[in-house]
Amino acid sequence: MNYELRIGITWLRKNLFSTWYNSLLTVICLGFIFWVVRGFLVWAITQAQWAVIKVNLPLFLVGRFPQALYWRIWIVLAIASTLAAVTAGVVFKNQQLTKGRIALFTSLVGVLLIILPLNLTSRLWLVLIAALLFAGFWIGKNFAKTIAPWLSVNWLLSFLIILWLIGGGFGLQPVSTNLWNGLLLTLLTATISIVLSFPIGVLLALGRTSNLPIVRWFCILYIELVRGLPLIGILFLAQVMLPLFLPGDVRLDRVLRGIAGLVLFSAAYMAENVRGGLQSIPRGQIEAAKALGLNTPFVVILIVLPQALRAVIPAIVGQFIGLFKDTSLLSLVGLVELTGIARSILAQPQFIGRYAEVYLFIGLLYWIFCYSMSLASRRLEKQLS
Repeated sequence: MNYELRIGITWLRKNLFSTWYNSLLTVICLGFIFWVVRGFLVWAITQAQWAVIKVNLPLFLVGRFPQALYWRIWIVLAIASTLAAVTAGVVFKNQQLTKGRIALFTSLVGVLLIILPLNLTSRLWLVLIAALLFAGFWIGKNFAKTIAPWLSVNWLLSFLIILWLIGGGFGLQPVSTNLWNGLLLTLLTATISIVLSFPIGVLLALGRTSNLPIVRWFCILYIELVRGLPLIGILFLAQVMLPLFLPGDVRLDRVLRGIAGLVLFSAAYMAENVRGGLQSIPRGQIEAAKALGLNTPFVVILIVLPQALRAVIPAIVGQFIGLFKDTSLLSLVGLVELTGIARSILAQPQFIGRYAEVYLFIGLLYWIFCYSMSLASRRLEKQLS
């Protein structure tokens, strides 16, 4: 009997079969899991009609975005994937690309090429993006010191390019926001809301801990007022009330109003998460920094915030995950994001009643992105010790 097998048997005896009632509970749980998995597999193989996913896959992913302009979406995906891989290489520069990880990634790409109903052009784009992921991670890992100072600038520029490619204009055919649907709209609204709510939340947290009474009470009033309202109410207020504060000749887009509602809501919760990190910083560090001659802005930027944000990474990422899932409420205010496009697909006569297949698929999509954020958070915590 080899060493790994002995370790496994010891673990089983210690954690699952240590006493007679633990052994009984283990057997019952295993039986229940087997029954559930067996029932699901029987349904998925013999009863489920997955044609609803195959036929409507473009609708799930990009909605009614013009098919002739799909090349823009592929370029957007290539840009975002490359920058994400470079960023991962810089942050996790100590991680090695082992043969096992390379084989796993290659196998995953191969499975996607086989399963997804893509044409030849889309398959070539997918292979190119997989190659860019490898190249981006290698570049970020080997040139981390050179690339790190420019990452934020590159992300900002790429974001502007992505918006230009999706929306058009400046030489490209414009695409109305009414055609931004499905997963495309979900990712776009979630990303913009996360990027905007984070700095606003940090400013609100700093304002709530400020010594200036007007600033402190304004931040407290805003945070407590927003946290006392449901998100759906804020989204409806953003759709109805926000245009009233603008000049009559200015018409704010529905997507922008939806993003404004998400940002206003998330910033209040983000402020409380950051405030918890600020309160964890010993007062002696601030006094020591001021004794060295640093003024208040430098103390906050160089001493307080880096430690405070590192201490609340799990809470911040949890807020990001919650915000990503909260985008599903945009379907209630007329935006056809991932959940809204699912309802549109279920309204098709040939797919009426296919609720299980459709909602399992969109649930899988939500889980993939949420788990990816959670995994990145854990890796970042480990990297920062």
